[in-house]
Amino acid sequence: QVQLVESGGGLVQAGGSLRLSCAASGRTFSSYDMAWFRQAPGKEREFVAAISWSGGSTYYQDSVKGRFTISRDNAKNTMYLQMNSLKPEDTAVYYCAAALHYSGSYSAQYNYWGQGTQVTVSS
Repeated sequence: QVQLVESGGGLVQAGGSLRLSCAASGRTFSSYDMAWFRQAPGKEREFVAAISWSGGSTYYQDSVKGRFTISRDNAKNTMYLQMNSLKPEDTAVYYCAAALHYSGSYSAQYNYWGQGTQVTVSS
């Protein structure tokens, strides 16, 4: 079992920045590939970014490339999402997720999920 808790969400103006954190407890965090997903009101949950267990590989949805950066600190059992140049369309609940041996974009492949943190970007 892995327990995941997101933090760092909030209200920010367009063009601003936020840094989300995902703190993990339970089994060895460094064994898991990790990802961020988001869900806007009335829309399906979508992939944002993923990172391999070692941090050596990262993947991004096209709409966030160049603006968002995913990273992790295995010594602190924490994953991050640095979000810059935020746009109103980035408004959503952001979830972190964990999987063994998978760091792609399919949500069904992730076994563990956090409760989510709200990000609201005003225009």
